Amino acid sequence: MAKESTTIDVGEPSTVTKSSSHVVVKEKKKGFVAAASGGGSKRGLAIFDFLLRVTAIAATLTASIVMFTAQETLPFFTQFLQFQANYDDLPTFQFFVIAVAIVASYLLLSLPISIVTIVRPRAVAPRLILLIFDTVVVTLNTAAAAAAAAIVYLAHNGNQNTNWLPICQQFGDFCQNVSTAVVAASIAIFFFIILIIISAIALKRP
Repeated sequence: MAKESTTIDVGEPSTVTKSSSHVVVKEKKKGFVAAASGGGSKRGLAIFDFLLRVTAIAATLTASIVMFTAQETLPFFTQFLQFQANYDDLPTFQFFVIAVAIVASYLLLSLPISIVTIVRPRAVAPRLILLIFDTVVVTLNTAAAAAAAAIVYLAHNGNQNTNWLPICQQFGDFCQNVSTAVVAASIAIFFFIILIIISAIALKRP
């Protein structure tokens, strides 16, 4: 009778199993590193967002308070004849004070939501809420600043076609205050643009 030979190969399957498990572990490690790096970058954006909001609060409060306190009385020999310039003499400046005060209030109320984005950088809902409301509020801030800037321009330069004379030569302090308020509101608009860009980047990144 011929002898039958039997060959048992047990080494190769174990090698395949070990290599496949090694690949899975590597993929998990890569995914964990990517998730950690993404969360860290989003947290950095959230911290920058919070600091910008605090700075924007200071700018809008400065604009509203400076405009609210803008007034000047020209000295004359008699107390019965006086020329005064107050912010409430012009509806545009009144609108500016109210609108910028609303913007400052919104920024203050948005700070807790900004803190949530720091604690939970991957949360979508808080970041989306900030993006929507920032877009709405920056429109109000821009409208107030643009309207006030037009009046400030007329106060400085006048308009010869309509016989509007410049008043800043007489009311220098008043014009300086309203100009400062408009500049502060314009700086707040710049901050809002950066805030909107930050929210868009944070929502886009995985």
